[in-house]
Amino acid sequence: MTTTRSKRWNGKLDTLSTEFLNDVMAQMAAYGDRVQFALTTPGQRPNYQVWNSSDKKMAFDSNHHLLHPKADEFEGVNATAAFSLDKIKEAKANVGKTSNVKRSVRNTAATIKATDMVDAAKYAYYKENRQSLPAAIGDYSDEITTLMRNGMSADDAFGEVVKRHF
Repeated sequence: MTTTRSKRWNGKLDTLSTEFLNDVMAQMAAYGDRVQFALTTPGQRPNYQVWNSSDKKMAFDSNHHLLHPKADEFEGVNATAAFSLDKIKEAKANVGKTSNVKRSVRNTAATIKATDMVDAAKYAYYKENRQSLPAAIGDYSDEITTLMRNGMSADDAFGEVVKRHF
């Protein structure tokens, strides 16, 4: 299950604030021409490291203060790819613009509340009936959600998925 209300940064540059990107660009001007963001940072603004052509790196926390990073904070799946100053400028220009076609549905308070209610009902049913459900039922979570959003009760939606796939 994914939600856009998370307090954690989702890894997309266009979701960072203009002010944050301005400060990142200022650090890039001072310390190097490439930047990489940590994906393990709690909060809406990630830690990042800037490095120059000599591969000298300076790490900064989400408030742009010097940071002594953890050993694996900027390695593998814990970090983004490296971005150039031009890419950061482009991301700054796209802040707030929706680049995802799926976002055509307005997220009004009513839509969010209905989604939360479906998720709550689905979880409650699962919690009460987990012993009698197949172990791999979680693989079909999105299908169950779709059935429930189309009007089925949690009992009927789980039953339909079990009938189709198990």
